[in-house]
This record gives sequence, structure tokens and C-alpha cells, in this order.
Amino acid sequence: MDIKEILAHCDHTLLKPESTWAQIKEICDDGLKYHCASVCIPAAYVREAAEYVGNQLKICTVIGFPNGYSTTNVKVFETEDAIRNGADEIDMVINIGWVKDQRWDDLLQEMKAIKASCSGRILKVIVEACLLTQEEKIKLCELVTASGAEYIKTSTGFSTGGATREDVALFVQHVGPGVKVKAAGGISSLQDAEDFLALGADRLGTSRIVKLVKGQQGEGY
Repeated sequence: MDIKEILAHCDHTLLKPESTWAQIKEICDDGLKYHCASVCIPAAYVREAAEYVGNQLKICTVIGFPNGYSTTNVKVFETEDAIRNGADEIDMVINIGWVKDQRWDDLLQEMKAIKASCSGRILKVIVEACLLTQEEKIKLCELVTASGAEYIKTSTGFSTGGATREDVALFVQHVGPGVKVKAAGGISSLQDAEDFLALGADRLGTSRIVKLVKGQQGEGY
């Protein structure tokens, strides 16, 4: 697969708690240079980043991150604030405890509330697949589809595991029409990226692919 095609599916990501504006600015510069799908950054930097890139690059941020157990009202406020600050895409974390309690209606209503708060922007629902059973994963595909969200996302990258090929294949099989899959967490090589895209993922949440390409400049980019 062509490197440019892989990069076009990458949400170039920097979500470490110690991230500085200088580092975020570098992420934005890389996202612009390599024509990434978006940059995924902490909410506190969204306004600066949006002003910095203008309309040349999508700005993505995270809501209820990384644990997902904020109240729905808090997540809605976070979402509205991020949109006001210039976010183009929202990646929200579900309440994993509600999954274990089988509070399916609460989960669906929260997804719908956050989707409504996105004001037409793209919503990706992070389900933290490493903490779920097979049955829970399939149920969440159903709920994400019903919510109107555009994506189901495998992982935060901050829990016990990241994206797996098995989970991406499962999600692709079980989401409804129009719902796409974002693989995130532990994507550490171009082969990983190519494999996930070949399995049907539409987005890759990763901090490493651009770094790898930067190290290989002159070799086909």
C-alpha cells in the first residue's frame, strides 16, 4: 500500500499528559506536511491548534478521556466546549462500567446526547475493546450504529491493550451501514497500519506512523 494512502487515514496523535504547545505545534506541522486525516490532541490545545492550521487540517480531540466515567452532562459540556474552540472531530470514551452492568439504554442515550452536541461534526465512540467480552463488543457495534455516530474506535491507548486485528475484523463485520472503524493503540509499524486498513479500518489513531515516515524520507514519499 502506498505510504501516502496510509498517511491519509492517520489521525496523527499526541495525548500524553505532559504534552506542550511546542510539541502540539510540531504534530500539526507534521499533519499538514504529510496530509494526515487529522491531528488528535488534548482539548486544552484545540483553540490554539485550530487557529494555527486554519482550515488546512482537521482538529480532533478526546472527551471523557481516558477512563470514560464522567457523567453524561460533563461529556456533553466537554464536547460543546471543544466544538466552540474549533474541533472538527470528537473521540469520546464510553462508560465501561455501564457495559459491565448492561446499562444499554444509558449507553445509547449518552452516545446520542454527545452526537447531538457535535453540531454535525464527526463522532468516534471509543469502546476500549481490551476490557470487553466478545458479546459486549458485538452489542456495542449495535449501539454505536443506533446512536448515529460515524465511527467505533477500538481503544484509548491508555488501558491494558490497543487495537488488534481480530477486533477490527469483528467491528467491521458487526457495525451497520455507514459506520466506520478506527483502530488505535499500539500501531507501531507500517505493516500494522497496512494490515488494519486491509481489514477494513478507515482511520488509524497513531503517534508512530508519521515518525516512521519521517525517518524514511527519500525512500518513496
